Amino acid sequence: MLKLSKLAVAAALVVVAGAASAGEVEVLHYWTSGGEAKSVAELKKIMTAKGHVWKDFAVAGGGGDNAATVLKSRVVSGNPPAAAQIKGPAIQEWASEGVLANLDATAKAEKWDALLPKVVADVMKYKGNYVAAPVNVHRVNWMWANPEVLKKAGVAGMPKNYDEFFAAAEKIKKAGLIPVAHGGQNWQDFTTFESVVLGVGGAKFYQDSLIKLDQKALTSDTMKKSLETFRKIKSYTDPAAPGRDWNLATAMVMQGKAGFQFMGDWAKGEFLAAGKVPNKDFLCAAAPGTANAYTFNVDSFAMFKLKDAGAQKAQADLAASIMGTEFQEVFNLNKGSIPVRLNMNMDKFDDCGKASTKDFVSTAKSGGLVPSVAHGMAIKPAAEGAIKDAVSQFWNDDKISVADGMKNIAKAAATK
Repeated sequence: MLKLSKLAVAAALVVVAGAASAGEVEVLHYWTSGGEAKSVAELKKIMTAKGHVWKDFAVAGGGGDNAATVLKSRVVSGNPPAAAQIKGPAIQEWASEGVLANLDATAKAEKWDALLPKVVADVMKYKGNYVAAPVNVHRVNWMWANPEVLKKAGVAGMPKNYDEFFAAAEKIKKAGLIPVAHGGQNWQDFTTFESVVLGVGGAKFYQDSLIKLDQKALTSDTMKKSLETFRKIKSYTDPAAPGRDWNLATAMVMQGKAGFQFMGDWAKGEFLAAGKVPNKDFLCAAAPGTANAYTFNVDSFAMFKLKDAGAQKAQADLAASIMGTEFQEVFNLNKGSIPVRLNMNMDKFDDCGKASTKDFVSTAKSGGLVPSVAHGMAIKPAAEGAIKDAVSQFWNDDKISVADGMKNIAKAAATK
């Protein structure tokens, strides 16, 4: 939990934004890279056009840890921003402190319940009330490939299951190239792992094992098969993988040094920034076995309680603008993600984006839409961190048996 003192919480409720000018909206975020900053500028433009004063509060650090530290100090001092970039279970943690604003009036007016899949809407709510506005959807269970590498190795198209994948990986290896580009960081290890669990066991098993943290599922034959598959993938990575950043692994695929990469659709942003064209210069497909499932990572803004009426109006307009079609389109075209709204026109999006939207809509109806554990959408931070560590230890140490790896992950899942 956030462990704010009762006194600090009281201060946060009473002293909030008293000095804010009418219509001022202060937004804390960590979108500071090129495409992200460009997108934030568009949101500022929309808000300025509505007559509000935008106060940018950018905190560098792509993972958001720095922003979270700054936010906590601001809330403790009783002076939070109007909105802050927060996602997943952290939204509920902040809401439980009593410092988040109720957005139900805006959500009802804008018909958010009809525009969002229930599984996404639930993440934005606390005790049934909206307290945050979602910005986008990143699909995490993507696999990317270089078509020239596949052609050179004699691989016909993207593998649909792990038997096809390992057959393709073997051919790429024999062709003298790296089958799988990987960056050895724990979140990257887990990004691959959760796609494997989803591909081997399906959406229900993914829910039982990685979200509900059911001990029976975590020690089952299906988890054993998942770990065996995961370890086999490791054998097709190169020795220089440990510590490599994800975008450098993407570059290996882009440059024809490697065949495949397991990574979310932010990797697409790297291909597009380099002038590459989907289905020509690079291929995108759901990770093996996951065509009917979708792991999501949703960026969002939680709204904090404000006293000033003008600031409250600006905050409500900000929430509505974030979910508006104009911002949803321009932001996601820049970010590589897709709109979180279900009724968006996708004409301007590329083939991978259109495929992602189609699967997002269909899995929302079928029950295959599940939150990404690797990207902080599903479980409490303590358990998430412990499981990530256990998975990375298994990935990096071949001496750890599958049985012991399974025991270590099950034990980590019991972390409170």
